[in-house]
Amino acid sequence: MLELRHLRTLVALRDAGSLVEAAERVHLTQSALSHQIKDLEERLGSPLFLRKTRPVEFTRAGLRLLSLAEQVLPQVRMAERDLARLAGDEQGRLHMAIECHSCFQWLMPTVDHFRDHWPEVEIDIPGGHHFDPLPALAREQLDLVITADPQPLTGVHYEPLFRYEGLLAVARQHRLAGRPFVTPGDLAEETLITYPVEHSRLDVFTQFLDPAGVKPREVRTAELTIMMMQLVASGRGVCALPNWALTEYLERDYVKAVPLGEQGVWSTLFAAIREETREAPWMEDFLRTARETSFGVLEGIKPA
Repeated sequence: MLELRHLRTLVALRDAGSLVEAAERVHLTQSALSHQIKDLEERLGSPLFLRKTRPVEFTRAGLRLLSLAEQVLPQVRMAERDLARLAGDEQGRLHMAIECHSCFQWLMPTVDHFRDHWPEVEIDIPGGHHFDPLPALAREQLDLVITADPQPLTGVHYEPLFRYEGLLAVARQHRLAGRPFVTPGDLAEETLITYPVEHSRLDVFTQFLDPAGVKPREVRTAELTIMMMQLVASGRGVCALPNWALTEYLERDYVKAVPLGEQGVWSTLFAAIREETREAPWMEDFLRTARETSFGVLEGIKPA
């Protein structure tokens, strides 16, 4: 009568806050998800949440099932991990590189959680790379690369983690602060602050400025997100960052954020791995943990 998929659906509904986003998280259409919930409510003889509320407001029956889900699903996940370890080779190596300056917000909790369950797997995030991470992955110097810029390499698989929107951060008093969106031409007279990486790896150039043939007046670099925010807040430039990287600063009203273009600029973050490790139990669990952690700690992302 009550199945694990029902519990997972209710958790997704609670975390996403709407049927549309919950359906994306559990890889169903909205109509299929609605049918599943309606069928369960008919079996139980009770509604599980109030319709047309956002965020979703659960009934007492829905809250009881959510409480059950919080008890049962972690135990099921633990059992799945144990069975995977018993069935496969427990040894492994996970040396990774991150082509994403703002990814540590969700990657570190992922690594900590993973290490607790797979102590046999050697984990390292070596610093000071003097080589391109993706070719190094193909050469087996690395085992995983977090990237938003996949390259066609033999033997390398790109596993999508989530989609995110790039936003333009501006000072609160900036002329663009009240706009519903900015156009490429709006940045022609601006100082654009970026991380110190090639422009070909930055979405604001490849998906927004370059197609329009527009260049900012000046480009300035900063190593850390907080340094970029300080420059933006003091009116010394603007910067484009993933929506989740701006959440903290927007909540504190430190800066304002404006979409890039009327449709927005959306990108996908990938975990690049070698085909040979794709089905290793510990790799599958790391990727699953990364997705779950991302949706648990980041705002504004969508399933890939």
